[in-house]
Amino acid sequence: MTSTRPALALAGPVLAGLALLAACSGPTASRDDDPATQAPTAGELRVAVISHGTAGDAFWNVVKNGATAAGEQLGVAVDYHSDGDPARQATLVDNAVSQRVGGIVVSLANPDALKTSVQNAVRAGIPVITINSGSGRSAEFGALAHVGQEEDVAGEQAGRRLREAGRGKLLCVIHEAGNIGLDQRCDGARTGFGGTATTLQVDINNPTDVEARIKGALQTDTSVDAVLALNPQVAVSAVNAVKGASSRAAVATFDLNGDVTDAIKAGDVLFAVDQQQYEQGYLPIVMLKLHHDNANTVGGGRPVLTGPGFVDRSNVDRVAEYAERGTR
Repeated sequence: MTSTRPALALAGPVLAGLALLAACSGPTASRDDDPATQAPTAGELRVAVISHGTAGDAFWNVVKNGATAAGEQLGVAVDYHSDGDPARQATLVDNAVSQRVGGIVVSLANPDALKTSVQNAVRAGIPVITINSGSGRSAEFGALAHVGQEEDVAGEQAGRRLREAGRGKLLCVIHEAGNIGLDQRCDGARTGFGGTATTLQVDINNPTDVEARIKGALQTDTSVDAVLALNPQVAVSAVNAVKGASSRAAVATFDLNGDVTDAIKAGDVLFAVDQQQYEQGYLPIVMLKLHHDNANTVGGGRPVLTGPGFVDRSNVDRVAEYAERGTR
């Protein structure tokens, strides 16, 4: 079973059109010649996007591309910042508050570390939208909405697909300590898999060690026949580890890049869970623009889901071109 969504290159103009439609259509449509009915504006909107992505992590480059594209299309000034250290990421939020930006988009991988800063932004009257991990804490902190995927649900579906592929023992590789979303993925995978599942902690900043640790785990327990990576760079290391250990384990992963789409084509990766992170950059800018210009909210208190979709050999050729251009 495979599912994907339409290319965001097409979605961009469509969403921009929806924003325009919201202000210009319907039974009380405003008229250009009647100033009293025109939607109010409050000057230029500047949004700070603050992620926990580390330098060189291609995943977050796609998020940045989405936010930048939406800003260009909607006339929103977008400033992108990132820091993998939770305390320093919180400081970036504090800096955005002190600069009185018109909106903040922040990834919530480590909710407890971000709690005070996000709540201070909300108290200062700055609308905040959380993205990626941490959907369960977003409303508690006062955020306007959350954009991402339910990590436990995505993990459960990934585990189920591996079980349906005939696998019986799973190794789930966690590449960032303390990231609540990664723990949820592995917990969900364990539920969906239904067989024996263990986790392995690695450090994404040390690719050589990542490969060595996965290889060592496969050599220590030769009954492991499935490896679930939670990051495309780790997936590449996992493929090399499987080959190095002469293991029969199948590799699956979360998220895409060009290396992963090539590996799917080659049969080295069974499938990738695609949370379509371009949308996690793009949609919050649209949502903040609508809130700024028209007091709109989106989601009704529930997360706006961007995944999971699945990419495998049945659809990889189409998706690969978007991964190459940095929008998938």
